[in-house]
Amino acid sequence: MGIINLLFGNKKDRIKAFKARHAIIIDVRTEHEYSQGAIPESKNIPLQIIPSKIQDIKNYNKPIITCCASGIRSANAASILKASNIEVINGGGWKSLYSKLQF
Repeated sequence: MGIINLLFGNKKDRIKAFKARHAIIIDVRTEHEYSQGAIPESKNIPLQIIPSKIQDIKNYNKPIITCCASGIRSANAASILKASNIEVINGGGWKSLYSKLQF
C-alpha cells in the first residue's frame, strides 16, 4: 500500500465513506446533459451556478460528492465548495462514480 493510500485511502474507499455518511451527490453538468442520464437521487446544480448556491449546499449539512461528465468540472466545483468550508470530494465522471457506489 502506497503512502498516499495510507494517508488518504484510495478514492473508491473515500467515496464509499462519504456515501455511508449520507453524502449528497451534486452533478455539475448542464441541465441538458443531466437529463440524458444521471445517478439516481443526485442533484443537478450546473457548475456556473455553484457559487450562487453555496448557502443552499451548506444547508444540506452533509458531505458532498461532486460529479460531471469527465471529472474536470466536478474538480472545479469541489474546489469552490472546499474554499467555502464545505466537506467535499470530487467523484469524477458520473458513470464511473455510479459504478463505484454500486447502485
